[in-house]
Amino acid sequence: MEHVDTLITARWIVPVELVPVGTRSRVLDHHAIAIRQGRIVAIEPEAVARTRFSADQLIERPSHVLLPGLINAHTHAAMTLLRGAAESPALDHWLKAQVWPLEKRWVDAEYVRDGTELAIADMLTSGTTCFADMHLFPEVVAQTASSARIRACIGLPVIDQPTVWADSVDEYLSKGLQLHDDYRDDPLITTSLAPYAAHAVSDATLTRVRRAADEIDLPMTMHVNESHTQVVRNGERTLARLDRLGLLSPLLSAVHMVHLNQDDLDLASRSGLTVVHCPQSNLKLGNGVCPIRALRARGVNIALGTDGAASNNDLSLLDEMRTGALLETGVITWQMDGSLPMTAHDWLRAATLGGAQALGLSDSIGSLVPGKWADLCSIDLARPHSQPVYDPVVNIVHSISRDQVTDVWVAGRRLLADGRLTQMDPVDLMQRARGWQQRIAATRTDD
Repeated sequence: MEHVDTLITARWIVPVELVPVGTRSRVLDHHAIAIRQGRIVAIEPEAVARTRFSADQLIERPSHVLLPGLINAHTHAAMTLLRGAAESPALDHWLKAQVWPLEKRWVDAEYVRDGTELAIADMLTSGTTCFADMHLFPEVVAQTASSARIRACIGLPVIDQPTVWADSVDEYLSKGLQLHDDYRDDPLITTSLAPYAAHAVSDATLTRVRRAADEIDLPMTMHVNESHTQVVRNGERTLARLDRLGLLSPLLSAVHMVHLNQDDLDLASRSGLTVVHCPQSNLKLGNGVCPIRALRARGVNIALGTDGAASNNDLSLLDEMRTGALLETGVITWQMDGSLPMTAHDWLRAATLGGAQALGLSDSIGSLVPGKWADLCSIDLARPHSQPVYDPVVNIVHSISRDQVTDVWVAGRRLLADGRLTQMDPVDLMQRARGWQQRIAATRTDD
């Protein structure tokens, strides 16, 4: 028999495949996944796998579905410490009157570490195995994610204004590219260039970001057209400006992309960029709804993100899938051009393989394929509210709750086992969160 580290049997396995929109992915009944040295060795019918493999650990999941781990393509992990602290329904007021004053007072390395750890626990317990982050002190985010054994793409912040982390664009880029070099060979930590937002960064800075991205083939991520006030800068539409500066390319993940016209849609389609859809945050801050159907009809890759817990207020991609699916079919807007809506299978692809493509990681994660890293999650469908099961993917998108996530593996390491975190102490996390709540509450205003 062939030896493996772990053999997982399951009622259903959904490998997730890159297929045309509207096409149903394969659902494998009574199959098993064999894992060795952190990678998928084989996916076989259960009876065949039990005969072929001997395993150090056999895990049986008779009422569960195994999926690729979910990929949260946009977070501000440290902002989890501001969950519920800023509740304005308007983005500009939320940022300028509530969030930025608190962050100016409190953000430091300790804040980022504790907020990121809390965020990682939130994500792991809802099936996420990889997240893309955008925050100051990215070296702390990287260290925290590495210690927790979760996969992360760390945004290297670039802002025209000085902050507690860097004084100039030169320093942002110097410190960021050094961090990229520090983690160049790390199996779990990658990096991306992360100018804060297209409307808030100068042409000169964006040009430097693009040159750096081109030189080392590094992904870029930034907020684009999140609100109606961010669409035009000095008389030029944002996507036209990014195109002029050479930033519209497959390296770019454009986050939010709520306010688009036909020219914007055409530019997005021609460029090969990814749109990171954050439906719950966009709704909560009153920004509107990204025209997902129009983008997808033009072949644009769609990924999903939660944004930060300060504007969401959780980091569950399970919730984002459901909200995104309901918005797309329930909101009648100009995007309803006769194209077919995304199916539950399409939304699962957005939350897995679409996110991997956005981060430049689709060759190694995002689907369950022999040779890829064993990043996966197990969801128990044996609950009254998720029965009967005609198609487990439909139940995942429309029926389940996060407490049905039983197990999570990253690179074959089990980080959630029977609903319990294996690498983190939730009691300690919550004690630290309460400590921050008491400090922050003392300086928070309700303006």
